[in-house]
Amino acid sequence: MRRVLRGLVAGAAATLAVTAVPATTTAQERHEPKAPPQFVALRDVDPTILQEMRYRTRHNFTGERIDGYRQPLCVVTRDTAAALRRAQRTFLRQGYSLKVYDCYRPQRAVDHFVRWAKDLDDQRMKAEFYPRVDKTRLFDDGYIAAKSGHSRGSTVDLTLVRLPVLPTRPYHPGEPLKPCYGPQRDRFPDNSLDMGTGFDCFDTLSHTLDPRVVGAQRANRLLLKNGLEKAGFRNLPEEWWHYTYQPETFPDTYFDFPVTRHALRPGR
Repeated sequence: MRRVLRGLVAGAAATLAVTAVPATTTAQERHEPKAPPQFVALRDVDPTILQEMRYRTRHNFTGERIDGYRQPLCVVTRDTAAALRRAQRTFLRQGYSLKVYDCYRPQRAVDHFVRWAKDLDDQRMKAEFYPRVDKTRLFDDGYIAAKSGHSRGSTVDLTLVRLPVLPTRPYHPGEPLKPCYGPQRDRFPDNSLDMGTGFDCFDTLSHTLDPRVVGAQRANRLLLKNGLEKAGFRNLPEEWWHYTYQPETFPDTYFDFPVTRHALRPGR
């Protein structure tokens, strides 16, 4: 266990070194809203949890970097971070690590999603993320909304990775896209366990307990679900990757500070 922890911490530290915040700040950063003191960088609480922050990249359902994600950083409330740390300790003993895809999400990012969903001509990522859903249905079917629980700071999108962690390749914009619900060998490569669909797959197969998902895929979803529920999280039934820590620190507040270390209070 100690060897595993050292390896995971070393990998996280290397990533942190690459994404360190410059000593100077811009005028824009000085005038941006700041996070309340209850928010922390997950890496400061548990550096062993893997982070693949998809909305900081172009590999998401819009095909572009999302507004507000200034750094590839998981930010959550302190209570949520502590709960993730508890869950991670349990998963590590079983030979797995948590990997987060998204954490706190600024309201400006949600607004970006809404603008994209209204632009019916932009279908560049349809073949991967919503091949069986007409884009005109994204609001009515609940895939896109004007508000997100992520903006309150207690919701995370995450998966499990088997140890030792295998590398995965980056997304290359313009590469051929494969349906997110296809067999794992045909989907975009991800080092996570096979959950039956990729992350952010707009399809009913993403429903956590969809009866068509059986065997190892269902077992993997239940492994994630049971471990997180024991740590105090509640799953969104329509998305196997979506969990909210209960009780939420800010159950009624939607924040809009950017995802950057500069937005966090010193010492957080």
